[in-house]
Amino acid sequence: MLRHELGTNITAIVNRLASELQNTPFYADFLADVQSSWERRLVKCVNSMAAELNVPLARRRTKQEREDFADHWADLSTDESDLSMIRPVYAPKDFLEVLATLHNPNYDETIEENLWGSIQLPLKVNDIKGLVELYGELATCCKHTGLDEMVAGEYKPSMTLAEERLIIGQKVVERNHGPLSRELCKTGCPASLRGSLWHQVLGLEITDKHCKYMDELVQAVMQHELLVDKLIMKDIQLTASNDDQYFVFEDILFQVLLCFFRDTEVLSHFEHSSASPPLAAARGNTPSPDTLVAYPPCGVIPFHGFTMYAAPLSCLYEDPVHLYFTFREMYCRYWYRLHIVTSHPQGAAALALQFELLLQSCETRLWQHCASMNIQLLPIVFKWMVRGFSGYLIPDQLFHLWDVVLAWESVEILPVLALAIISFRRENLMDVTSQQGAEAVLADITAIRVIPLLKLALAADRGRERET
Repeated sequence: MLRHELGTNITAIVNRLASELQNTPFYADFLADVQSSWERRLVKCVNSMAAELNVPLARRRTKQEREDFADHWADLSTDESDLSMIRPVYAPKDFLEVLATLHNPNYDETIEENLWGSIQLPLKVNDIKGLVELYGELATCCKHTGLDEMVAGEYKPSMTLAEERLIIGQKVVERNHGPLSRELCKTGCPASLRGSLWHQVLGLEITDKHCKYMDELVQAVMQHELLVDKLIMKDIQLTASNDDQYFVFEDILFQVLLCFFRDTEVLSHFEHSSASPPLAAARGNTPSPDTLVAYPPCGVIPFHGFTMYAAPLSCLYEDPVHLYFTFREMYCRYWYRLHIVTSHPQGAAALALQFELLLQSCETRLWQHCASMNIQLLPIVFKWMVRGFSGYLIPDQLFHLWDVVLAWESVEILPVLALAIISFRRENLMDVTSQQGAEAVLADITAIRVIPLLKLALAADRGRERET
């Protein structure tokens, strides 16, 4: 009973402080200033790299280079360019360090003692009760393809659940109705229909217009070389190329991501974001409002692991056009908030705070043990969350997680899964006495099954209510 009340009270206090602060203009200005400072840091890193390598941020390819590049467009992974001097601009741990240093100067230091974790910024987040209310259907459903596809069907026991869902899924696809597809995703997508169902949930219908637009992006890649190209090529080498699940998709990932960084339509997500695209003036032009343009054209500087937002989709879509627009839509809806400073409840800071509060309220003994041993679990799970767990889960389990993200249109499920994994490894973590030990226990999570763990995490709240 005490553990349950402790977690609820702490979350309530944080949310009350967040409400008070968010009602002051100073609070919004403070976060905007931090985001601007972070953006300047990234731009400085890119400019320093360009100066160190003595290469321009962008240059027009020669005719011969364009011809050679076009000849190798289908097998860009065989390119032998020297990328040894290219280094990631930043990694998730660098961004977490920024979030962990945030202390609002307008914040009463006498109240700050209530914020015990790494994230010292009070933000509105859901406690376990709020999450159970949000994901109630997931917590209570007994028939989910992520549990066991071979059990009897929900409506026709003569069929397996997988067979029944496939028939239902085919009818849903034929209806081409986004909300209906979203409801099906809540109980698991048939694997063979997931690509079509996700398109319907995202409101995507690939037409000749999309193909033409993709061709224009490809031509933009052929015409100009960007320094960012080398960053993303290095990122593919460091991530997807070293992943047993995704290395075979290197070429299509090169094509999709090189196009993404030239896509000015991506800039539209800044209209509902606290971030701003980095700006640069063409060589020879004096920087002014009339000469500054977004660099790269999409306005996004990639972090280490950015490739993993696109890599899993290569398992669903053979056509680069379908893969590209699905990736772009998911980025502009969900993933972009995971690497900007924002008070949004689905932003990286809020998700990190949510994990810490869930850990304290749901795993109090483990939290106390880690605190006594100076073990921090947030840096370990933060890299999972910022990448949407891509690269850490095997594809079929990752797709069950992303089904939930799309079905509920929220990434708040990410800290829930992080907590569930911690709970699953509780006994091992209780035996470790160092940060290295905790990292070793959580180094490999590929064997976990997503839906059972999520259901256990969400059902735990009901168990605590019975205890009280």
